[in-house]
Formats: sequence, structure tokens, C-alpha cells
Amino acid sequence: MVRHSFRSLSVRNFRYFTLGQVLSVTCGSMMFVAQDWLVLSMSGDSAQTLGVVTALQFAPVLLCSLYAGRLADRHDKRHLLVLANIAAGTLALLLGLLLLSGAERLWHVYVFALALGTVNAVETPARMSFVSEMVGPDLLPNASAMSAAYFNVARIAGPAIAGVAISGFGVVSVVLLNAVSYVATVAALLFMRPQELTRPEVRPHDAKVSDGLRYLSGRPDLVLPLVLVACVGLLGFNFQLVLPLLAKTVFHTGSASFGMLTTALAAGSLAAAFVTAGRSGRPSQRLVLGAAVAFAAVETAAGLVTGYAAALALLAATGFAAAYFAQAANHRIQLGSDPQYRGRVMALYFLIFQGSTPVGALLCGWLAEHWGVRVVLWGGGLASLAVTFVLIFVSARYRPDRPDGTRPPEPEQDRPDHPDQGERKTRASTG
Repeated sequence: MVRHSFRSLSVRNFRYFTLGQVLSVTCGSMMFVAQDWLVLSMSGDSAQTLGVVTALQFAPVLLCSLYAGRLADRHDKRHLLVLANIAAGTLALLLGLLLLSGAERLWHVYVFALALGTVNAVETPARMSFVSEMVGPDLLPNASAMSAAYFNVARIAGPAIAGVAISGFGVVSVVLLNAVSYVATVAALLFMRPQELTRPEVRPHDAKVSDGLRYLSGRPDLVLPLVLVACVGLLGFNFQLVLPLLAKTVFHTGSASFGMLTTALAAGSLAAAFVTAGRSGRPSQRLVLGAAVAFAAVETAAGLVTGYAAALALLAATGFAAAYFAQAANHRIQLGSDPQYRGRVMALYFLIFQGSTPVGALLCGWLAEHWGVRVVLWGGGLASLAVTFVLIFVSARYRPDRPDGTRPPEPEQDRPDHPDQGERKTRASTG
């Protein structure tokens, strides 16, 4: 069973990629903790200021993601990832040097957040669609779950280490360590064997964003999970803003306890990643909707508890439900997409999932400032629950997959029982 769960790591390219990502993402998680702590320290624990920084960090997703998906479909994804990681490492180094000089101001953090968000908006669609090129369609669900696993291992280790490092050595130590970590990611990408990558038969060099949107317009089975992801992302996925405010304004703890709250959420997410690692086919629409209901219910409960220990336990459960829902939606969308459009489809997924964060961050910052951070949690959970029930009703009542209300069969390559699950549309590249 354990060997089955890690089977995608038998692929050399994906193994190298994972090793590089573990170090880089761990230090990146430490960096986010350091950035949030720095902002709160410089702004007098202002929730609205933290909301502005979070919004700036995710705003480029709204502007750049669809174009980034076009780049991922037109160009070599590995080369795009090398350039994006070099840019991110350079930005972290510049911020670290600024902190060492003692000349930092709040607007410097604003600029850094915006610039790093721009790099991430380009990097993420390429990275998400690159996974299928490394492992092929058969291993894609397992590789996607493994990617979620190492992200959550990083989110567990990163905040805990960051809390100790900030207390002992200051924010600047975390920022500089993050800058160095990008060397591992770039090295892993450069050591890959390009001839072993599985790529689309035809690389659409004239790929357009409008072509991807037109493709999606004929795929209602992809549109519903995208709508659900948009709503839940806007209403319920605001943990980067909520957790530091819980630590400082509700439980009145230091950076180490803040790290523990983040670690609890990540531990639940890691458990969900291992649970979904055994998935071998495309998840059903019913599973995606059910996962959204579970997440909304648990997040509501997390916002209502008052004790620190209870909050840790329910944040772990929230992390599990959130990751399980996100993986189910991701697998349904990615396994249902034609490889020639996958970069643009996953860019739209990323745009919808993360692009709602700037709006959500500003809204949640205002709510937390005037009503308290608990309202952000239980209110977001209840709102997510209401939206999910509306979509359940719509999908059951109208079945909008065809104009006459009937549901067509899924594309042959998307069926879990199909022998190649899409291999007829891909082939091993000769380099």
C-alpha cells in the first residue's frame, strides 16, 4: 500500500523535481510567516494592512494567469520554471539585503509582495501542467497528490522552523534562507532528462487565451468545479490572513504559537494528500460537491471554538477537508482536459482559485477589523456551505450539460476504466 502511494516517485524526473521543491517550498512557507509577522510588527497589528499586502501578493493572478497559461502551452514549461525560480530567488535576496541595511519601510514590503505575486502567477500554471509531462496521464493523480503532500510537509515544517528562527535570529534570517533555497529548485530542473518527458503531440505555437475559454464553454463537466472553486476560494480560503490574526488578536501568543496554528492546518492537508494518493481515476462531480460541503461545515466549527487546543484540532480538520476538496476539484479538471489545452485550463483554475484571494483578503480584513477574526472563519464557512448547496440543487435540477437537459457520456479518455486515460493524445517527446 505504501509503495503504491509513492509510485510516481519511481519516475526520475519527478523525483528530482520533488526533491528540489521540498526545500524551496519549505523555505517559501517560512518566508510567508516572516512576511506576515514583519507586516504586523511594522503596522501595529493592523488587519487591514495585512489584508492589503495579501491582496497585492495575489492581485497579479487576476492579470497574468491566463496569459501565463498561454505561455505554458506554447513554450517549454521546464525553461519557464527555471526563469521564474531565478526571478523569485533574486527578489528574496533583494528584500533580505534591504532588511540587513535597516532601511526597510512598509511600502518596500508592498512592492516585494506585488513582484513575487507576479512571478508566482507565471510559475504556477506552468508547474501544475508540467506534472503531467513528467509522469504521464496514468500517474497524474498520484503525482498530483504527492505534490500536495510535499507542499504540506513544507507547510508543517516551515512555519514551525520560522517561528523559532524569527524569535532567535530575526525576520531577515528567514528571508535570506528562502533566497538560497531557490538554487535547489533550479538545479533539479536543470538535471532532468528532457527526452523522458511526455508532451502533447502538437505544441500549439499560436495558442490563444480565447481558444482555451472556447474549449471550456463546451465542457460543462469542467465548468461546474471551476465555479465551485471560485466561490469556496473567495469565501473560505483566507487562512493566510486569518491565522496570524488569530495568534495575535485572539489568543495573544507569539510567533512560535502562530507557527503551530499554521502547522495544524498543514498537518490536516498533508493527511488528505496521502489519502488522495491512491486515486487512480477522475473523481466524480458528486465527490467534489460532497468534499466542499465537508470543508464548509468544519471551517464553520473552527470559527466557533474559543480554546487554543480546540482551535488547533479543528484547524487540522479544516486543513484536511480543504486539501481533499482542492485535490478532488484539481483532478476532475486536469484529468478531464485535453493535453493541448491543459496549460490554459489549469491557468484558469489557478486564476479562479487564487485570484479570488485579493478580493477575499480585503473583505476579510475589513470584517476582522470591525467584527473580529472569528467572524471571518465561521462566516466564510456558512457562506461556502450555502453556495455549495445552491450548486448541488442546480446540477441535480437542471443538468445543464446539454441544451435538452440530458447528460452526455464523459469523453472516452476521461473515463477511469479507459486503458490509457488519454495516452492516445500524448507521446514521449524525443527532446
